[in-house]
Amino acid sequence: METTIKVSNEVKKYLDKMKIFERETYNNVIEVLIEDNLELNEKTKRELREREKNPKFISHEEVGRKLGL
Repeated sequence: METTIKVSNEVKKYLDKMKIFERETYNNVIEVLIEDNLELNEKTKRELREREKNPKFISHEEVGRKLGL
């Protein structure tokens, strides 16, 4: 099933810039955005789980000392 969506001129210009080739459909551009977002979210979730297992936190004071502030 296909549908029509309404986007602002600014969003359309942004989508136009994201096209890999001139005749690429907006549907393809949006699919790539969705795939990238899902992939990033899964990667981020995985990294967060790893950091929960091995937390490495330092205080603001220690950061300042390391940076010579």
